[in-house]
Amino acid sequence: MAIIRPFKGLRPTPALAEKVAARPYDVLGAQEAKIEAAGNPYSFYHVSKSEIDLPDGTDVYSQSVYDKAAENLQSFIADGTLFQDDTPCYYIYRLVMNGRSQTGLVCVSSISDYNSGIIKKHEFTRPDKEKDRINNIKTTNAQTGNVFLAYNDVPDINSLIDQWTSRHTPAYDFTATDGIQHTIWIVDDKATNDNITALFESKVPHTYIADGHHRAASASLVQKELEEQQRIGLDDPANYFLTTIFPASQLMILDYNRVVKDLNGLSKEDLLSKLEYDFVVEPIGHLPQAPSMLHEFSMYLDGNWYRLVAQEGTFSYDPIGILDVTILSNNVLDKLLGIKDQRTDKRIDFVGGIRGLQELVKRVDSGEYKVAFALYPVTIQQLFDIADSGNVMPPKSTWFEPKLRDGLVSHLL
Repeated sequence: MAIIRPFKGLRPTPALAEKVAARPYDVLGAQEAKIEAAGNPYSFYHVSKSEIDLPDGTDVYSQSVYDKAAENLQSFIADGTLFQDDTPCYYIYRLVMNGRSQTGLVCVSSISDYNSGIIKKHEFTRPDKEKDRINNIKTTNAQTGNVFLAYNDVPDINSLIDQWTSRHTPAYDFTATDGIQHTIWIVDDKATNDNITALFESKVPHTYIADGHHRAASASLVQKELEEQQRIGLDDPANYFLTTIFPASQLMILDYNRVVKDLNGLSKEDLLSKLEYDFVVEPIGHLPQAPSMLHEFSMYLDGNWYRLVAQEGTFSYDPIGILDVTILSNNVLDKLLGIKDQRTDKRIDFVGGIRGLQELVKRVDSGEYKVAFALYPVTIQQLFDIADSGNVMPPKSTWFEPKLRDGLVSHLL
């Protein structure tokens, strides 16, 4: 069963919360972060993307970047921008986007649960990305990047959280420049916290990583290193990692689309003809149309949109084979366009659904890419089924939105 704990969160003084809050470190580059942080000395980008305070061209994986992050974090604590709660708390975090809300619990989750499979994974991690987070955690002595977990709804937990938010005033409540509302309540009552802990330990057999596989893996590797060096005890904060856990019913997964630079030597007519072996191909005009169901794809090629519907018998019904990302990978990207490994092939790029289909049109019409494919989103149940089966999804299968903001609650080690 899931082991979670309240913790002494490091968080902004309320008057500065909106200025501190920053988009997750891995969704934007250094120059974008520098632009967003311009004129804002409180932005958490000074910690999560500390290369913005170093000369242009600085290697983002250099030790100077991690040292600057640690220096800036300590400065925020010293000047009162950030402070640490005196007692362990849970934190309730609600996000509202386009009128739709999702409410999760900020806590620390057990690294032993991660290692034993109680926390389930659905993606491979890359050693270079792990090393980056390891160096960040060890140098700052903090976990500042949140791991987004999901679990099957438990009515008792939903009810308890609803009661707390209806009876208490939030510590933070603001709408960011992208229109997403962020509201956080502090659960500082020991009896309530004990109840939450007990409910998870008795009624939540597994949690699932929705986003943050590298952050979770890195926290585990840091804990292992400290344990081998006999530098931590049983109750040490390093035995846990920063997570926000959401009930599955409240989550929305967006499409994660693909653009490809060339047709692998095929003409437009050749590609359309070969697609008909595995798909029903239908021209749908010049205006973007998103897929309306599983196993349906939208393709943008030479100024026109096409609907592709996978034919029966062209894919398998196992948890991986039935995924649309697998169908597209096997029957189009690999078979026709010669893209064998989407993680390393430079001819393909990925576009999160939050950018809309117009972004696909823009990229193809610019001439940088030749063809684009829009997919129907993966369902949360598909994600759970794959994690339960011990399999992993193809790369770039899920895009969760809205995203948690960095800097609102961090975990000091």
